Amino acid sequence: MALRIPVLVRGINNLSDARYCAGMGADGLIFTLDPELPGAIDPATAKELAGWVAGVELIGEFKDADPEQLVAVAAACGLDSVLLHEAPFFFPGMHEPLPFPVLRETDLLTALQALIDPDLAHELRSTDFAPAGGALLVTLPAGADLVGWQAQLGALARQFPLWLGGDFAAADLPGLLDGVHPAGLVLQGGDELKPGLRDFTGLEEIFEALEEVE
Repeated sequence: MALRIPVLVRGINNLSDARYCAGMGADGLIFTLDPELPGAIDPATAKELAGWVAGVELIGEFKDADPEQLVAVAAACGLDSVLLHEAPFFFPGMHEPLPFPVLRETDLLTALQALIDPDLAHELRSTDFAPAGGALLVTLPAGADLVGWQAQLGALARQFPLWLGGDFAAADLPGLLDGVHPAGLVLQGGDELKPGLRDFTGLEEIFEALEEVE
């Protein structure tokens, strides 16, 4: 299934989600690997789930893990990149740049502030700590007025490789993509009702809305 924009799915914690999202054309699966974050899974589980899928990027999500721990977990799980919640200056022990691309998450208010604060924009754009590449993820708050924020989000997308996350409604996606032109979307995975049983109704609507029309 070809999608009109790159898609990552975060919170992957079961085989049903991993195989479904890979089959629907997701470009990457995000495993929450920092034990301080809700819904975290251990590296062994992430590695086992990753072994059942192919052709997708494997991403580990961390809050403020030690850089050496990041590298060690990435190697153990075969990660291609990481999603970080904190900026690099929260890593006082970092002496060497991370050897993989980094997707940095920030809140909408901070991201919008970067439109008028050159120093903040420079900090968010910095790839000194991740020379392999980087991008910015802005997760939109629930109930956000996507139409009202399109101009500002579009301006951000012209400054940064901008990914958008949030609880999207399928009907809003065409307008959002055309108005903002983000680098990609980050969707949210879910839990199985019981082993092997998962309701994909919400995700299915999103994937269908994103399907490339030939």
